[in-house]
Amino acid sequence: MDIKSMTKLAAKGKMSRRDFVQLAMAAGVTAATAQTMFAKAARAEPKKGGRFRMALGSGATTDTLDPATFPDTFNGVYGWGSLRSSLTEVSPDGKVVPDLAEGFEASKDAKTWVFTLRNGTQFHSGKSVDAEDVVASINHHRSPDSKSAAKSLLTTVTDVKADGKNKVVVTLSEGSADFPFVISDYHMPIMPAKDGKADWQSGDGTGPYVMSKYQPGVSAEGKRYANYHRETYFDEIEIRAITDVVARSNALSSGDVDYIDRVDLKTADLMTRGGNIDLSEVSGFAHYVAPMNCTVAPFDNVDVRLALKYAIDREEIVKKVLRGHGSVGNDNPIASGVPYFKEPKAKHAFDPEKVKFHLKKAGLTSLKVDLSTSDAAFAGAVDVAQLMAESAKKCGIDINVIREAGDAYWDAVWMKKPWCMSYWSGRPTPDLMFSTAYAADAAWNDSFWKNDQFNKLLVAGRGELDQAKRAEIYGEMQDIVAEDGGVIVLMFYNYMNACAKSVAHPDVIAPNWDVDGMKITQRWWFA
Repeated sequence: MDIKSMTKLAAKGKMSRRDFVQLAMAAGVTAATAQTMFAKAARAEPKKGGRFRMALGSGATTDTLDPATFPDTFNGVYGWGSLRSSLTEVSPDGKVVPDLAEGFEASKDAKTWVFTLRNGTQFHSGKSVDAEDVVASINHHRSPDSKSAAKSLLTTVTDVKADGKNKVVVTLSEGSADFPFVISDYHMPIMPAKDGKADWQSGDGTGPYVMSKYQPGVSAEGKRYANYHRETYFDEIEIRAITDVVARSNALSSGDVDYIDRVDLKTADLMTRGGNIDLSEVSGFAHYVAPMNCTVAPFDNVDVRLALKYAIDREEIVKKVLRGHGSVGNDNPIASGVPYFKEPKAKHAFDPEKVKFHLKKAGLTSLKVDLSTSDAAFAGAVDVAQLMAESAKKCGIDINVIREAGDAYWDAVWMKKPWCMSYWSGRPTPDLMFSTAYAADAAWNDSFWKNDQFNKLLVAGRGELDQAKRAEIYGEMQDIVAEDGGVIVLMFYNYMNACAKSVAHPDVIAPNWDVDGMKITQRWWFA
């Protein structure tokens, strides 16, 4: 038997390691090489079975199953990537593809979009999916009293209606070439309609797993859904919320879980020395930020904001905190791999003279401000805040670092305290990123920043179908947000996660959101 045939059998689980190694050695392959070949082959072919246990550094006791309110990875992985499906999704290679929809098409002016649903799909409850479910799910975010994070993404939607059982027509007030990307957002899964409203309370969905247990901020569990419209592999999943990075790492090292996100970069290499743990590193659109509330003094003064931007030694932060696993940010939230990315004209590198210049323009000779932080914001957030304070001190700025409690950070600090640490997973298009976090009335505009020219350009860019003109619009927007905005984009970071060697995954891991686009429970398997 040749090596190629043996490898195929090993991948399908039809040849033992012992037989493979013995036959490979007989064919002239060394024992060490044969062991490596078998391990690679055995991991390559997806297999069904097992209980996959994850520990994620997010989640709070105030969480609910309402996707409109999902704030973080814990909720996205469970409430969206495991329990439910959206009409479309972003594939690991960055393309928007059908998911619960079978296909979609637009009018020439991109103002009308028609989505055709897959035939025969069902919710976990057994109810067939139809167009009315889609209408109710989209309108869940559009109601006047909605506080959905996706509401700002749907401001151009003027009508959503069913065209029979399997077609949904969405009408926009202006063209949007990115609308299939918009509808893929993890806040907008399809839920069953009940009395004309989306039923989110039950957790009923069309995703790869049926909810079996849910304790907000603690853990969530599910069992594989037999009628899921795609392949999925684990029999059961368990997701734990462990915000403390040390406790999370210990859970993996001790074998209590199979996977963790947001590895502590200071100890990442140590975790792999035992030979039982692999690191997973993905370069994507994610970035760490320090949003300032632009409606509160002194952050309501653009020169104060600029002084702080120039007072931070980002190179030092990237070197000491990211340890080479990322790059410097320049107050532009659009990653270099996103279409229409442009480096802003101004470079906000550490510059004490420019700090003094902008403080003087603001009528100040010195400045003292509070900065709230916690490693619940991101791994290393406390260290980053302290480094910011050290560099700012050299420029006459006193940053008082306040270490906040991690278990209530996202409820009591983010968008509550005037200046804090946060993170964004980024988005695959400029319109999505800007509409979610920088538009004047966006629910997650965490700097409360409003710029009339920026908001005019946001509307213009969304409807512009000429690629060259669109590039000009988004380029100008990136200059505006960098120079005038209230979010300090500190650095772009690689997703650094870790798993037991018994866990296998596809060759390409999605960069759009962490944890394989938050679809890990669907896409990964046990080797």
